Amino acid sequence: MNNNYRTIWISDLHLGSTQCQADVLLDFLKYNESEKLYLVGDIIDFWSLSKKMYWPRDHNTIIQKFLRKARHGTQIIYVPGNHDENIRDYHSYIFGDIVIRNSDVHTTLEGKKFLVVHGDEYDTIAQCHKWLAKLGSDGYDFLIWINRFLRIVRRWFGLKSNFSLAAFVKFKVKNVVQFISDYEEGIVNSLKDQKLDGVICGHIHHAEIKEINGFLYINTGDFVESCTAIVEHFDGAIELIKWEKVTASAIEEPMLEASL
Repeated sequence: MNNNYRTIWISDLHLGSTQCQADVLLDFLKYNESEKLYLVGDIIDFWSLSKKMYWPRDHNTIIQKFLRKARHGTQIIYVPGNHDENIRDYHSYIFGDIVIRNSDVHTTLEGKKFLVVHGDEYDTIAQCHKWLAKLGSDGYDFLIWINRFLRIVRRWFGLKSNFSLAAFVKFKVKNVVQFISDYEEGIVNSLKDQKLDGVICGHIHHAEIKEINGFLYINTGDFVESCTAIVEHFDGAIELIKWEKVTASAIEEPMLEASL
């Protein structure tokens, strides 16, 4: 049975990259429906495609599923990120019933207003040192590549295969932990005086729902390592869910839940 929501937010799919967990994403799209779907940036990874053409059949199937959902009444809003920033030139255009917007304000059932933006606009490295951001992206891709083999080894030894080396490094390297904290506080400080109740973003591949100085910071995570999404229920509750592909349509317990 499908899960039905008022709104779903997903980001950082990185289609066109070998790091995209397309099978898990397809499973998520199969079992989850919504009235509105936000694609919060880095949907297509043009950085990876510029280095090597990689577009398997399941990546094409994902695009087709988005178009099919849009045709059947799901309101889909595509907010581009830094890996698909060339799409920002098409702000307000409509492609196959999918609307392109560089940012959007979503109003929840309870009247709360959230800015929906990818988030690289508030990342000083991404904005001022693009060469460094691309170097960091290459390093991240390398960790994800190594992680594939680690998952196989862990499966052989009967350990959980959903271990994320990139996530492990994030929380063990002090500078990376500080970067995440600075990013979260920076985006909140930039927006808290703009008559908004919160922000929903992606970019740093770290799913989170947290309140910072009375302002709600929500990050969708990604479908590269964590496979997470943000959903709004029909009662107005906002929830962070982690999806794992399973034989049935069951979903793991949510990592965190918050009612607005």
